[in-house]
Amino acid sequence: MAALDSLDRRLIDAYQRGLPLCERPFAAMAERLGASEAEVIERLQRLQQGQVLSRVGPVFDHARAGASLLAAVAVPEAERDRVAEVINRSPGVNHNYAREHDFNLWFVMTAADELQLEARLEALEEELGVPLLRLPMVEGYHIDLGFPIPWAELEAS
Repeated sequence: MAALDSLDRRLIDAYQRGLPLCERPFAAMAERLGASEAEVIERLQRLQQGQVLSRVGPVFDHARAGASLLAAVAVPEAERDRVAEVINRSPGVNHNYAREHDFNLWFVMTAADELQLEARLEALEEELGVPLLRLPMVEGYHIDLGFPIPWAELEAS
């Protein structure tokens, strides 16, 4: 990944939070940054491909937008990657990650409502042939993952 220029940095700084909620968010971002919509899209794609950004998109409160659940499954280590692929193909799955625990794959599944969520979980259990540990959210916490980036310090190192 080449060094980040001023537009890359301003894009990262301005939109760690506050993604515009409109029909053309990238056009709104471009207008604010003095760039074209195509340039903003290209840069976001390049930054994501270069692993500078892991994700581009809004974060939703799934409790208000439908239903969600943290789930975990215990599978033999030799089967973990294959099972992870099956989980990743399931509708509504995100945040699938391996853990060092008896329950070694954890993921979040979302759906339009509780009935659809449970149907999706049951279908996945049937496909995998192993039970899922369901971990419903008891209390929500807001974790703000946006932070100021010390660009000058990074350049010096």
